[in-house]
Amino acid sequence: MEWIAAFAVAYLLGSIPFGLLITRAARTEDLRSIGSGNIGATNVLRTGRKGLAAATLVLDLVKGMAAVLVAGRYFPGTEGLAALAAVIGHCFPVWLKFRGGKGVATTAGVALGLGPFGLAYAAVWLCMLAITRISSIAGMCAAIILPVAAYAVGRTELFPWLVAIAALIVFLHRANIARLRNGSEPRVGGKG
Repeated sequence: MEWIAAFAVAYLLGSIPFGLLITRAARTEDLRSIGSGNIGATNVLRTGRKGLAAATLVLDLVKGMAAVLVAGRYFPGTEGLAALAAVIGHCFPVWLKFRGGKGVATTAGVALGLGPFGLAYAAVWLCMLAITRISSIAGMCAAIILPVAAYAVGRTELFPWLVAIAALIVFLHRANIARLRNGSEPRVGGKG
């Protein structure tokens, strides 16, 4: 029962569509009708409202962290499951017919909630974004490094959960991968 409860709580926290709620409150155009149609911070940035994008990034990060911390407090031993459930909730929210974001910021939150090794996620994401100026590359590289970092510090119980998260994030970025191959993937701050 604890595993079911941990999954349900984490999924529901992860499924809060902050990007959509924030842009609706600010009365911008429907976030799902612009750019990628996703509800994450990168697509919010396409509205031209950097403050809204920053708020979305922070709140998506916080919900991921909260999911892991709640699981650790009330359902010890289920933190890995909660991490995956929160990311699934963000990517496939029941409230939006299972069409959400790509999970990068929420994964940052679960990474930081799981322990100091989660800083590796943030470091790789920031470094790759600074080097490439391509959000999708930064997100995928950070997700891939996360299970490696957990394994390296001896948190092997988290490894399979974090591999599943990394696989999900790479899968959700398959259109980005196709654009990277043909050279049409937009850069952050660029025109396309």
